[in-house]
Amino acid sequence: MPSAVPRTGYDLVVVANRLPVDVSTGDDGEVTWSRSPGGLVTAMAPVMSGAQGAWVGWGGSPDLDLDPFEVDGTLLVPVPLCADDVESFYEGFSNDTLWPLYHDVISAPAFHRAWWEAYQRVNLRFAEAAAAQVAHGGTVWVHDYQLQLVPRLVRELRPDVRIGYFHHIPFPPLEIFTQLPWRRQVVEGLLGADLVGFQRAGDAANFVRVVRRLTDLTTRGQVVTITRHGKVERHVRAAPFPISIDSGAFDELARTDAVQQRAHDIRRELGDPRTLLLGVDRLDYTKGIRHRIKAYGELLAEGRLSAQETTLVQVASPSRENVDAYVQLRDEVEQLVGRINGDHGQVGHAPVQYLHQSFPMEEMAALYLAADVMLVTALRDGMNLVAKEYVAARSDDRGALVLSEFTGAADELHGAVLVNPHDIDGMKDAITYAVHMDDREARKRMRRLRRRVLGHDVAAWSREFLAALQAVPHRSDHG
Repeated sequence: MPSAVPRTGYDLVVVANRLPVDVSTGDDGEVTWSRSPGGLVTAMAPVMSGAQGAWVGWGGSPDLDLDPFEVDGTLLVPVPLCADDVESFYEGFSNDTLWPLYHDVISAPAFHRAWWEAYQRVNLRFAEAAAAQVAHGGTVWVHDYQLQLVPRLVRELRPDVRIGYFHHIPFPPLEIFTQLPWRRQVVEGLLGADLVGFQRAGDAANFVRVVRRLTDLTTRGQVVTITRHGKVERHVRAAPFPISIDSGAFDELARTDAVQQRAHDIRRELGDPRTLLLGVDRLDYTKGIRHRIKAYGELLAEGRLSAQETTLVQVASPSRENVDAYVQLRDEVEQLVGRINGDHGQVGHAPVQYLHQSFPMEEMAALYLAADVMLVTALRDGMNLVAKEYVAARSDDRGALVLSEFTGAADELHGAVLVNPHDIDGMKDAITYAVHMDDREARKRMRRLRRRVLGHDVAAWSREFLAALQAVPHRSDHG
């Protein structure tokens, strides 16, 4: 363990499960990297470009042990994970225990002690790497559910630094969270931070309620008071900080001639449908893809939408393909798509265009521009940045957003048509309403949506979080 404060270091150290790049080593031993996909990387890239900071994370491949290296002015510090770490810490505890538990147990979580041991071991490795990089009195910003033990571990190693933690996914109600056998250790890990940020006010309230039930600490509103030997040591604030995107850059991208032309070409390639519906998701059981496609199929069967004049493009980017629940989901979605196209398709036209692949941002911007109705129908989602990307792309003030009320975005995007995705009949009504919405109402709604998305971008989010972190009273017996 690092025990001494380094004489030099970085004022801001970001700690996340993944580095902002995918790193690989060729047969000749040469290291190459490419920018990795994902909401966190997209959100944090502008933040890091403006700060001389370090980013601690896994490089994306097992058994990759590399020295720190610099990319675009940021020091990247790879944390090595062996194949067993990937299986037990990442695919196991993070994605087969915490992920389903935190998403309302949509899929049953698995509780294995060996996975928990791996989670502890890997979290310590991340904490040690962060503690070795941060300057005296600097800031460590830890991200997401894979690293919930890191705040406390960093505090034990470096009591001189400020520690922020941001939880990108939902934080569940007490009754669900307490199913976790290691619930108290996770809470104590998070309470190592000075500021614990969440996407929604409800998530922050859930966390404070959990703290009240599982600890003897005093809470008042958003603030938890940490005491030692009867003395106040410090305060931890739990509060919502809804994340956003680099909306100005996305708006600019969508205005380019190339993207505008590509949007036109997409509609032509699809046979110029009267109505183009779009879904864009990671292939994940939390995203409500099956519910959405089922509702669409029923609308076609009932004749409420014309199978000849309507197309649903469903982009489902590959995700966690080694986890059984995801393999099963892919099979179910593809069977559903095949059934609808078999029942309602014609030569030269398929009512569902299903794309199990990822696309570059330029293609996504064109798809958003081409779509008349965007369907974001997650069963549970921390935020859902796809909804905000769609709005940022619509400089024409056209299009309609059908949005699940169980996303963080629903708290902010008040011009959307809200749905309960479990209510298939209600979702069918909402889709039909969005399809037939008159231009005047659509423009009014989209202008309202764009004011929010363009007015509160990712830079504002990071500024607000870091300012709030600096404002938390910082007390330590260690000085």
